[in-house]
Amino acid sequence: MSAVSVSGTMFYITMALYLVAMALYFVFFVSKKEKLSGLGGAVLLAALAVHTLSVVLRGIAAGRMPLTNQFEFACAFAWGISLCCVIFIYRFKFHALGTFVSPIIIIIMGYAAMQSMEVKNLMPALQSNWLALHVSTAIIAYGSFGVAFAISLMFLFRQKMLSNPFWQKHIPEEKKLDMISYRAVSLGFLFLTFCIITGAIWAEQAWGSYWSWDPKETWALITWIIYAIYLHQRIFNGMTGRRAAIYAAVGFVCVLFTYIGVNTLLPGVHSYA
Repeated sequence: MSAVSVSGTMFYITMALYLVAMALYFVFFVSKKEKLSGLGGAVLLAALAVHTLSVVLRGIAAGRMPLTNQFEFACAFAWGISLCCVIFIYRFKFHALGTFVSPIIIIIMGYAAMQSMEVKNLMPALQSNWLALHVSTAIIAYGSFGVAFAISLMFLFRQKMLSNPFWQKHIPEEKKLDMISYRAVSLGFLFLTFCIITGAIWAEQAWGSYWSWDPKETWALITWIIYAIYLHQRIFNGMTGRRAAIYAAVGFVCVLFTYIGVNTLLPGVHSYA
């Protein structure tokens, strides 16, 4: 069996593990059985490990970074969200986060499953050392924004969940949720800035222009502006709470449109990913 076939099989195993993790988190959420959150976290960690191996094997089989078409970037997108989720869960001892993040991972993995898994040769524009740096920064940025989105949803629905003492224990207070979301957005904004800068340098080398107002470039800039407004309002005007959560949620909707919506509705020079 070829490395590509093994990688494809591991992709489906990864997706199954994410589904199991999501199911465990949901049962934890509904039944309020505390042990299930830890089990869900363990399965999520296992899914991330298998996911990582799948991506590495595809890269070995392709002889390049596996980040150059819609299937590969969707896999990497989901991997980035999963990695950031695991980091935030264990950094803040916040297992309930997996309940809100796991469906996002499944949606992105489902999108990946609908794409062609064929390994193709790189088009000339992608044959650059900037590929790994540009796309990897996008993956971390999108992963961080995905976690911030999930935390924002938790913030917005927190009051409805706190009628039960169980959730008072597992859902952090609003101030802590707000702080965690802020850290995730800050991390994502830093990497999105690097992504745009490296993309501009790469574009000048590939097409002779730093910026061409390609639909994906434009929507990446719109996303950057939304998160820049969030950070400006928070740092200089003290914006917190519900308004900050709404900004973080809207920002991630723009992230999804930048990736999925633009590829589907507004094709351009970035249509390959």
